[in-house]
Amino acid sequence: MTTPSVIPPRTPLRRTAGLLAGLALGAAVLAGCSSDNADTDCALDACTVTFDRGVDAKATILGVDAKLIGAEGDQVTVEVAGEQLSLTTGQQATEVGGFAVTLDSVTDQQVKIRVARGSAS
Repeated sequence: MTTPSVIPPRTPLRRTAGLLAGLALGAAVLAGCSSDNADTDCALDACTVTFDRGVDAKATILGVDAKLIGAEGDQVTVEVAGEQLSLTTGQQATEVGGFAVTLDSVTDQQVKIRVARGSAS
């Protein structure tokens, strides 16, 4: 005689933990971040990209490519969604391809930009 297997009921805590894990995985997939010589920190509608200077640095974020073209002083040139932008620290966001792009900081070693979905206004 075989004993029927009993599956314990899922507790609310286990269901909640599973739901949260699924949402986190979904957010990571939606953000779709990848990079070469850059670090990305993405949410659902915005990413901060920190490019290493002096190397070929690029990232794919929010479904578009971002690339560091050059930097001199507090002005940098980046390519986002196929368009080149000149950005200066402290300037208002520049809109390109439905994204608002701002320059957060420039150092001798890194350039940090923020790319957000939506209008620059």
